[in-house]
Amino acid sequence: MLNYIIRRLLISVVVLIAIATTSFFVIQLPPGDFASTYKQFLIQTGGLTEDRAEEMTQLVRRQYGLDQPVHMQFFTWVKGIVTEGKFGYSFAYRRDAGEIILDRFPKTLMLALLAHSLSTVLGIVLGIYVAPRQYGWADNILSVIAFILTSIPRFFIALVVLYLLVFTFRQSHVTSFFSPEYVVAPWSWAKFLDLVKHIWPVVVIAGLGGVARNMRVMRGNLLDVLNAQYVTTARAKGLREITVMNKHAVPNALHPMVAYQGTVLPYMLQGELEVTIVMGIPTLGPILYQALATQDVYLSGGALLVIAALIVLGNLLSDLFLAVLDPRIRYS
Repeated sequence: MLNYIIRRLLISVVVLIAIATTSFFVIQLPPGDFASTYKQFLIQTGGLTEDRAEEMTQLVRRQYGLDQPVHMQFFTWVKGIVTEGKFGYSFAYRRDAGEIILDRFPKTLMLALLAHSLSTVLGIVLGIYVAPRQYGWADNILSVIAFILTSIPRFFIALVVLYLLVFTFRQSHVTSFFSPEYVVAPWSWAKFLDLVKHIWPVVVIAGLGGVARNMRVMRGNLLDVLNAQYVTTARAKGLREITVMNKHAVPNALHPMVAYQGTVLPYMLQGELEVTIVMGIPTLGPILYQALATQDVYLSGGALLVIAALIVLGNLLSDLFLAVLDPRIRYS
């Protein structure tokens, strides 16, 4: 088991290095850099001439090392992460990119895990419910709903929900975690309810597609197990159906679900980022979008690296948990 854990950890480190390298160079592919965006800003809002704006742009490039080759910028960035734990300087926010990411990462993780928990628990329960009722009315209705939920883009659902909250239900401050009166207030039951009122759209919208996917996967797994010979033998021995389901069928059907969770977490993070960008919730989503738009390379690269690390960690934990459930995995 220890050898399996060490091997998986080494693979995860290699994957993170590959992701960091690829994402940094892909971010640099569009023409120009942050200094180019800054130059346009100076001309449009500062009233500077083209020559004066270009002169200030060159100063910015030299100051932040943007005049260096891309590979040198990459090695400088990686060196700062490894030796100092810093993700570089955010040009747009004029702060250390790591501080910005650290400030918003817990909120992003909280929303993603809540959406992940909702989709997993509800999806598994619905899958267990419809599998013994294959092709019944409940199975057909929930299958249609699952197809619809996995087909509609989450950003579209977020736009519809945002419109309803603002113009139909007259909810204010939908782009924050708290109402103004609770921002600096100590924690209380009223503050907790205010938090729930602001974050439930993100959790529900990001988790809806996951509910549908988990239900379909659990349904398929459980149908395979229910048709297995050992389940038929258990029924032939006279065991009650609830005993067959709870003791034999469901535990074995959960094994593929555990492995599947490693692929669901990226889906939850993607959905959370989409919804928070649309709704303007202050998580990693909006700042990642802004950093990519302005070519704030260190902030966008750091945010992508943190998100990638979270995804790799999710896959690692699912693999380890699956190895605990199934000894054949750890020796493969």
